[in-house]
Amino acid sequence: MNGAEACPFCQRIAQDDVTHQSEHAVAFPDAYPIAPGHTLICPRPHVESVFELHDAQWTGLWLLVRAVQRTSSSTQAADGWNIGVNSGGAAGQTVEHAHVHLIPRTIGDVPDPRGGVRWIVPDRADYWTRP
Repeated sequence: MNGAEACPFCQRIAQDDVTHQSEHAVAFPDAYPIAPGHTLICPRPHVESVFELHDAQWTGLWLLVRAVQRTSSSTQAADGWNIGVNSGGAAGQTVEHAHVHLIPRTIGDVPDPRGGVRWIVPDRADYWTRP
């Protein structure tokens, strides 16, 4: 079995189990959401990294990220958004199919959201407290 056959994202694409789609990308809810509305947007081809995409696929992926955000904004309250890409095991990628996390955020969902994605390295996240 090759990577695409075993890939849970490729299986969802093959089953058309998606909420949004375009020529180059699809979107579906994250199986383990960290907030209501947490959505994954991934390219249709089975590639491990977004950096493997050709220009039209890259553009199509990011256009769908924007379309999902706009649709989500009209159906649920969000005060902000986190957009994240984990590319490679060292960056925390666990499914070897490129994808973008789109996470709606609301005021008060965490005690102090400052630093955002910087919290992937906790010792360096709160730079505003250091001299």
